[in-house]
Amino acid sequence: MSIENFDEIIRRSMEIREKYRELELLHHGSEWTVEEDALAYLTDAGLVGRNVMSQQQRWPKAGSEAELEHKLGENIWWLIVLAERSGIDIRKAVDQFLIKTEAVLK
Repeated sequence: MSIENFDEIIRRSMEIREKYRELELLHHGSEWTVEEDALAYLTDAGLVGRNVMSQQQRWPKAGSEAELEHKLGENIWWLIVLAERSGIDIRKAVDQFLIKTEAVLK
């Protein structure tokens, strides 16, 4: 994936987060904290695990294939949002992780 594509994904992700912020203000009078975003991410990460179990026929649940695909995308979205809200450049973080891990596994 080119950096331009990743930048576009980040831009679109943050536009969606802004729409959610507007809904939070409308319905609750305040924006979710970064901690609340992190908790929502962890909830969705757990659902990825459950849907993988179902896909692998280790947990009985109908429709898990489509939900797994959706939740995988949503988890990436959450990670982008959490990085942005925490002041972390997700591009740099992923690149540094890959460089460090590749070096360890050589």
